[in-house]
Amino acid sequence: MVGVGQELNGDDAAGVLVARRLAKQQRAGGNEPRPASISLLVVEGAHAPENCTGAIRRFAPDLVLLVDAADMGDPPGTIRWLDWHEAVGLDASTHSLPASMVARYLVGELSCEVALIGIQVQDTSLGAGISPPVRRAIRSVSRGLTMLVLDAGDPNRPAGACPGAGVGPPALGVSPLCP
Repeated sequence: MVGVGQELNGDDAAGVLVARRLAKQQRAGGNEPRPASISLLVVEGAHAPENCTGAIRRFAPDLVLLVDAADMGDPPGTIRWLDWHEAVGLDASTHSLPASMVARYLVGELSCEVALIGIQVQDTSLGAGISPPVRRAIRSVSRGLTMLVLDAGDPNRPAGACPGAGVGPPALGVSPLCP
């Protein structure tokens, strides 16, 4: 999971803050049993996620999930799965490369799949704080990803239950990793 964004530009930090929350949850639950097939690398890609591709390459993922602030023309805090092929111009762009270029590189070089979650920004001006709707979206995405990936080995989950199903706002939907 790669969190993308510029912390100096208000809501543009959304992806980085999701990564930070997920990494904290990962460290807190480090001793919990996990299925052998699930491993997670959380990267704070910040404003230059292309600088993190070495760590991602060494991890050799099957899937890279990019989380980024986006200007999708939706109400602030809206969360959507985006097709990275069509994400050109959606970045709230303070990044050196758009998420679509990073995704194209990862697919080409690592032969992995790439998914993109966008969080609609409200204010990306220099020095702005995180707006309340984006802060709620950051919590929602973090909870959903925690349930999807980190809680996958939870012995209390009912058999056959899809981790992350029904988590977060309806716009986030059901995980693409579940049937």
